[in-house]
Amino acid sequence: MRRRCLRSGLGAVAILACTSYLSSTSGSTPVGAQSVVGNGAGTDTSAAALLTTTTPIKHVLVLFQENVSFDHYFATYPNATNPPNEPAFTPSPNTPSVNGLSGPLLTHNPNSVQPFRLDRTQALTCDQNHDYTAEQKAFDNGLMDKFVENTEGSAYNKAQYCPAGTTMGYFDGNTVTAMWNYAQNYAMSDNSYGTVFGPSTPGALALTAGETAGTACGPSSAVYGASACPAGSPAPATSAGTGTMYSDADPYYDDCSKGGPTDKSKTIAQTGKNAGDLLNAKGITWGWFQGGFDDCAAKHVDIVYDQSVGINPATDPNTTGDYNPHHQPFQYFLQTSNPHHLRPSSIAAIGQTDQANHQYDMNDFWAAADAGNMPAVAFLKAPNYQDGHAGYSNPLDEQNYIVTTINHLQRLPSWNNTAVIINYDDSDGWYDHVMGPIVSHSNTKLDVNCGASSTGPAARCGYGPRLPYIVISPWARTNYVDHTLTDQSSTLRFIEDNWLGGQRTGATSFDNLAGSITGMFDFKQAVVNSHSLTLDPTTGAPVATSPAGRSSPYFAVSFASTKPGQGSVNFGTSCSALVQTATSDAGAGTTTHTITVTGNDLAGTVGNIGITPGYTYYYATVTTTASGPEIDSNHGRCYQVTIPAG
Repeated sequence: MRRRCLRSGLGAVAILACTSYLSSTSGSTPVGAQSVVGNGAGTDTSAAALLTTTTPIKHVLVLFQENVSFDHYFATYPNATNPPNEPAFTPSPNTPSVNGLSGPLLTHNPNSVQPFRLDRTQALTCDQNHDYTAEQKAFDNGLMDKFVENTEGSAYNKAQYCPAGTTMGYFDGNTVTAMWNYAQNYAMSDNSYGTVFGPSTPGALALTAGETAGTACGPSSAVYGASACPAGSPAPATSAGTGTMYSDADPYYDDCSKGGPTDKSKTIAQTGKNAGDLLNAKGITWGWFQGGFDDCAAKHVDIVYDQSVGINPATDPNTTGDYNPHHQPFQYFLQTSNPHHLRPSSIAAIGQTDQANHQYDMNDFWAAADAGNMPAVAFLKAPNYQDGHAGYSNPLDEQNYIVTTINHLQRLPSWNNTAVIINYDDSDGWYDHVMGPIVSHSNTKLDVNCGASSTGPAARCGYGPRLPYIVISPWARTNYVDHTLTDQSSTLRFIEDNWLGGQRTGATSFDNLAGSITGMFDFKQAVVNSHSLTLDPTTGAPVATSPAGRSSPYFAVSFASTKPGQGSVNFGTSCSALVQTATSDAGAGTTTHTITVTGNDLAGTVGNIGITPGYTYYYATVTTTASGPEIDSNHGRCYQVTIPAG
């Protein structure tokens, strides 16, 4: 079962009408003007749903994955090889093209090894060299022809596939099948970049702070312009750090970092503001949720990959720890850290400031989400074996995590106003043929032809390599490729613009320069499409049954009021007979409202006509405020919606 959803509306009101239907394909057809919501069952009762936002998005969930260049996953999109015994991918008609590999770039590439396809049996590869300087050398002043010489990796166990020139390998829709299906059904960018060159931690800081400068102390192998942190006391300064982080080292404020709680000499401490500081100041619920945070000793093998190649996961000796401290950016800042990994005081407190200080285990996210307490902003970091990082993870285990996560999210009431962003922390050194613009020049011993002088703080050469960027949401455009120039800090900019009035983290932070991702959403145009896509976690292919949740027809209405209050919808079979009242939204403290109409379910109203496929209904919105009922900002207008016939 899939769902057929019709968007329409006028003025400030937006609707989505849905019925269930059998289908194995998807597509979209423009039908009108104005916006929509999604497919989750029930009403979002979280505190985040009551917050004022500049868009209908009340929850942003960032799945921040590891170490993939754009070409590594989307080189030949939307054309897959489709060999026997691998999940097939067939693009929808009129699928837009991407700036990928074709023609001479595939057969006469300027690199010393030609690009080549990796199949599912080769999913576990060796890690590539993705250091700050090595990646700049691979770019070779924009010629993009020195990857084999500079970013080639090597295997550290026999299970890893690592032939000569591995850095030139790419997967297609027969391995990263889910990623291609999400791109097909939602929106993706082919012009998004790492904010700076280099590995994981600078990318994580770019996402959450928009800044890699402001380092108080750290090892010279990872920090430019600052001294090493003392092993013990005194504690590092908490303001005006003079260094720049350009590589990986564990966070100072984390007992699970190398050296533990007593030897901090190999760690990094950051100063300045991050997204958490800005969200806390405005009372916005948020959190970073990471696999293994509750148990730093937990380990896993690559379960799905093992099963795909006939290895018993129980006998696989190649384990990796779930938790990686240098993937946790908020632990570098004293004010947003949870050094001792303390548990939240309650499920209801998740997203609030308590002893956990917004830093949680992944299990805490699901406890909050399933209890109707999903934070407004959540950064989800998979355990190492599922984060996609070559060497210890792989696309198949990553796919299992991403699909399981999104399938679950789409069954929650909060899905109606949620946006999931899939982005990556760095490229791993995998080949990509596009060089982005250099918006931040740097002239240090670490840099290679990145300008005659430094733009702002040194050792921040960027933009770096091109990375995948996908938006999955009921509000996302469908089968859409965005070409707007963006980077990792563009996600931070969206958060700042949606909740914080456009506030930025600092004077030199990259969120001041970041391009907008709003072009990947559809807040105005109406489309016909299923915006709830259930995939198989193992194959990444669409499944024939709908997720648990809404099976009856419905329409969902989004509208605004001039005063805060409780919104509701009156509907009927004509504008003169608006006798049915749909469920009101939760609370009375918001001016933005999203209400799902499945029929009349309030006692004391006239009749119960329900919602029937193929019928046209008329509705008006009203908000009950402290001073009485308010005809919403559409001035009492009557609207109509036709439910798809089934």
